[in-house]
Amino acid sequence: MERVLEMLPATVQPLLEDVAIVIEDEPSAEQLRLGGDDENDGLYGLYEGTPATEYGSDLVPFPNKISLFRLALEEDFPDPGELAEEVRRTVLHELAHHAGIEDNRLHGLDVE
Repeated sequence: MERVLEMLPATVQPLLEDVAIVIEDEPSAEQLRLGGDDENDGLYGLYEGTPATEYGSDLVPFPNKISLFRLALEEDFPDPGELAEEVRRTVLHELAHHAGIEDNRLHGLDVE
């Protein structure tokens, strides 16, 4: 995980200071609901928190968090190199949410 985080672009490194990245086996029912998961797609990651662009985001009662869901990632990406690349893409995607970028804009930027 640390190796993947070190490979992130320098421009997003400051975002890592304000968000915890945790690895969980699988999402809870609430995380599935928040992530918009359906039966055909696995949920690889989820950002939970207040985007850095919102006023007072540094005063939120709970820390910002990115959860990575190990079982779905390992099942869909058994090759270690492909797994590392998907973890990198997932972290970038979720960091973009932390930066205040919504999914529809991410799709336009090809950050999915």
